[in-house]
Amino acid sequence: MPQIPEKIHELTVGQLSARSGAAVSALHFYEAKGLISSRRTPGNQRRYSRDTLRRVAFVRAAQRVGIPLATIREALARLPEERTPTREDWARLSEAWRSEMDERIKQLNRLRDHLTDCIGCGCLSLSTCVLSNPDDVFGERLVGSRLMAERRQEEGD
Repeated sequence: MPQIPEKIHELTVGQLSARSGAAVSALHFYEAKGLISSRRTPGNQRRYSRDTLRRVAFVRAAQRVGIPLATIREALARLPEERTPTREDWARLSEAWRSEMDERIKQLNRLRDHLTDCIGCGCLSLSTCVLSNPDDVFGERLVGSRLMAERRQEEGD
């Protein structure tokens, strides 16, 4: 991994990519989404402050555990301008995200358990399938293929 001399306070997008492990396209995407920022040189090249490395690491760690980019952006927006997230920031935010993750895990476990039933019956019926129609929500209003016709009609409105 290339080392950045201490006297260099700004990184090119290539240096940031090499040090963070994020693709250049991902860094451009993060910038477009407001997760990181850069300044432009007179030649219109991006320059990132060294602390952007920590912000990118924060974003990537949060993404790895399934936190949506919009939620990450909101968390970073609550930090004082241009301050990088600290260990304490991560601890506070990860605790807040824990209940959201627990709920997603429960949902995935339910889906996994129903997937076996669904493959076993093979019907994929919109009126009775626990995957397409959880808790028979649609069965109270209508049955069978009329559901698809109703959806198409709603989209046409």
